[in-house]
Amino acid sequence: MRKRVVTPRAVLRQLLLITALSLSSIGAQAAEIRVAVASNFSGTIKEIAQRFEIQSGHKVILSVGSTGKHYAQIRNGAPFDLFFAADTRRPKLLDESGLIISGSRFTYAVGRVVLWSPKAGYVDKQGLVLEQGDFRFLAVANPKLAPYGRAAKEVLQTRGLWKKLRGRMVRGENIGQAFQFVKSGNAELGFVAYSQIKQPHSEPSGSLWEVPQSLYRPIEQQAVLLRDRPAARALLEFVRGDEAVTIIRGYGYGTESDS
Repeated sequence: MRKRVVTPRAVLRQLLLITALSLSSIGAQAAEIRVAVASNFSGTIKEIAQRFEIQSGHKVILSVGSTGKHYAQIRNGAPFDLFFAADTRRPKLLDESGLIISGSRFTYAVGRVVLWSPKAGYVDKQGLVLEQGDFRFLAVANPKLAPYGRAAKEVLQTRGLWKKLRGRMVRGENIGQAFQFVKSGNAELGFVAYSQIKQPHSEPSGSLWEVPQSLYRPIEQQAVLLRDRPAARALLEFVRGDEAVTIIRGYGYGTESDS
């Protein structure tokens, strides 16, 4: 009987065939999903999405903006698969209108608002700079569109400063714009999301006042599934898992289990 000779070229062809079949299999299962994300959560979801893509093979396309605008877009038929809002009100309204997959709504993070300046020693630990400082501009997000703007308004109202400082406020459409006003120096200080200045394993730069929770209503942030697709469900489950929760906490958020 003649013995079959296996050449290096034959081995290489076999390996290429196996690789091609594997890639073909992954490609057939992989999907592209569109996710509307609140501005304050952009840094966190990017890290979560990156890990999810590596582990699942799916592609995540993020659309970052204000919760109010995303809500209006979804009601007008925008083709998002998932919505990570900065509040509970809009997800609840979508739920009541039958525009989400029933039972998918849950709190993925609890936000914190801080008064921040990139300049060290500028903002004191009690926020007295608001009454005593000689700053020209204070950045806040639009209270009508952004939950962090609403929280800032509540803080200033409690301190009796809302009307007094109105002439010195610069308003961002969302908390991302308010943060940019401060970071760029167009405003000396501003109310921003703690997650925008907190990175995992490091302390925030500059100076800040960690606003007591007693001065504003809790910023519970909820996510909902808008279209029932396996890849979208998989991302939602990934966000609820231990790996993503660790990332969320690393950016300075609380979670439902903390309360």
